[in-house]
Amino acid sequence: MTLTLPSPASPLKIGTRGSPLALAQAYETRRRLGAAFDLPEAAFEIVIIKTTGDNQALIAADKPLKELGGKGLFTKEIEEDLLSGAIDIAVHSMKDMPVAQPEGLLLDTYLPREDVRDAFVSPGNSSLAKLAAGAVVGTSSLRRRAQLLNRRPDLKVVEFRGNVQTRLKKLGDGVADCTFLAMAGLNRLGMKDVPATAVSVEDMLPAVAQGAIGIERRGDDSATAELLAALHHAETGQRLAAERAFLAALDGSCETPIAALAELDGSTLRLRGEVLRPDGSESIAADETCAVEDGAALGREMAANLLKRAGEGFFDWR
Repeated sequence: MTLTLPSPASPLKIGTRGSPLALAQAYETRRRLGAAFDLPEAAFEIVIIKTTGDNQALIAADKPLKELGGKGLFTKEIEEDLLSGAIDIAVHSMKDMPVAQPEGLLLDTYLPREDVRDAFVSPGNSSLAKLAAGAVVGTSSLRRRAQLLNRRPDLKVVEFRGNVQTRLKKLGDGVADCTFLAMAGLNRLGMKDVPATAVSVEDMLPAVAQGAIGIERRGDDSATAELLAALHHAETGQRLAAERAFLAALDGSCETPIAALAELDGSTLRLRGEVLRPDGSESIAADETCAVEDGAALGREMAANLLKRAGEGFFDWR
């Protein structure tokens, strides 16, 4: 089959949310596709799609995401446009993606993964350890909230939702003493002036798929699949297969703080996983290795073992 390339006359439509970070990820995808096939920017059209989650964020910014409907709020309209043919591909932050895609869509292309670590951001403190007792931490992440309270139960955690710029403004307005962002987001936005300190994964295991960009397509669109094959980063795909299998095995059982990180060393994959009580009072973790090709199986097995160790009621909100 002859590969049909997009052109200024018939551009490939790239769907994305409209936040600065989402656009940076779409621009990276466009740049990589252009470089892979020697195509001009005009061969691609960035299509900004406002999602239900974007609207909810404006009217209910003080409510946790889980109370508004979960991660799917930020993908529903994008995936509907992809299924209808209004766009050709959708670019997502994998940390925010549900583990299941709608029928007819595939998520099988990943760009090289960025820094997986969390960033501690505070104008007056260089680390979490230096925060005074009773300091206010702003975060919308269930995982970060539980990890923080597990390590520092003396802190006060408040809901802190919005894009990177919104959260930094809240921090500047004194709503909280510090917040946490993803190092990957700060790097992709070129925000070197933000007073951020990278947190070791040993101190704070990241969210599943943090730092990874995924590209979703229609399952029957073979021409686009062939284009995207030039972009796929196999190592990132292998790591995410383990992490997302771990998440999938947990997701149907509970609404819980979950962290995981897969790393490769040659043909060996190391997977670390953690589940916590929502109030941070207890953490259960595992750290195992396997052959790279067995990563997804290890993810499922690790999740089952952690659920067994946790026991009934572990994930209940108090």
